[in-house]
Amino acid sequence: MLEKLRQMEENYLAMQERMVDPDVISDNQQYAQLMREYKHMEPIMEKYHAYLRTQQNFTEAKELLDSGETDPELREMAQAELESSKEELEQLKNDLKRLLLPKNPDDDRNVIIEIRGGAGGEEASLFAASLYRMYTMYAESRGWKQEVLSANETELGGYKEISFSILGDGAYSRLKYESGVHRVQRVPETESQGRIHTSTVTVAVLVEADEVSVEINPTDLRIDVFRASGAGGQHINKTESAVRITHIPTGLVVECQDERSQYKNKDKAMKILRSRLYEQMLQEQNDKIASERKMQVGTGDRSERIRTYNFPQGRMTDHRIGLTLYRLEDIMNGNLDEVLDALATADELARLAGQQEEA
Repeated sequence: MLEKLRQMEENYLAMQERMVDPDVISDNQQYAQLMREYKHMEPIMEKYHAYLRTQQNFTEAKELLDSGETDPELREMAQAELESSKEELEQLKNDLKRLLLPKNPDDDRNVIIEIRGGAGGEEASLFAASLYRMYTMYAESRGWKQEVLSANETELGGYKEISFSILGDGAYSRLKYESGVHRVQRVPETESQGRIHTSTVTVAVLVEADEVSVEINPTDLRIDVFRASGAGGQHINKTESAVRITHIPTGLVVECQDERSQYKNKDKAMKILRSRLYEQMLQEQNDKIASERKMQVGTGDRSERIRTYNFPQGRMTDHRIGLTLYRLEDIMNGNLDEVLDALATADELARLAGQQEEA
């Protein structure tokens, strides 16, 4: 590991020199790529330098104790330094192992989130709207932007389904663990008897794929246009602005009717289609790697029940890692960092364990 870090440091120093090279600075694409790599390496190098400083302190303390120094006060100080440095070295070594885990190349990319009401009828649709609000508030807290791509709204203000993009540095790295079935237990707004109902909503988090990532042959597409309609079936315009795109080889169908412009609806539908095809490609790759599946913390199986939101108890439980928090209102207001941090840590620990098994 230390040899790998020494090589990384050489590359890191070389990158610093390239970042002030006028030819690199004038090439926006090259400079942006360099900055991304530098930003990724920076925390690793900071931790590595802290490790080297602590290792030096440990060595100096040990040398003093081995030198036959007779001053009791100096020996006591050296012994204390030896012990604290030893503990710190172990912690820094573990931190470095986690930082050196293979990085998902998609972690820095934007995401498309698709939320669909499941079991529970109108109550599921209303909870889909609650989850949409939760994710958009979280995005806002991080300075990310969001845009609705497609929505099928109900008369009571819920969503049968809604697709939206979140644009921000590291969006996928934070939100990739949200895919799966979210279960809600609460008294529905539509229930007059005050009984607690259980409903489900499915969330899918897709990497926002670009044209380079997914090449789509135009001849593989069937594009239909139709009139957009709102909740309850009322026509919201009289022109055929809504777009339905069918990807013939896979049978994937995407509809978009939120914009009054047919061109804009087609553009949004293509964005969703590319991301779904990219997810399908990634899923096929993951299915071929059994060891990787063992190390995942439920990051892709949409049928897996991942979380329960119990409103009467003010409780949220993530079933994958056994995390229970009694601050549901806070979480529903977009304060998700404690949950997402715990999931990321569990994923890192699982991958570390997998590396040790392979070794």
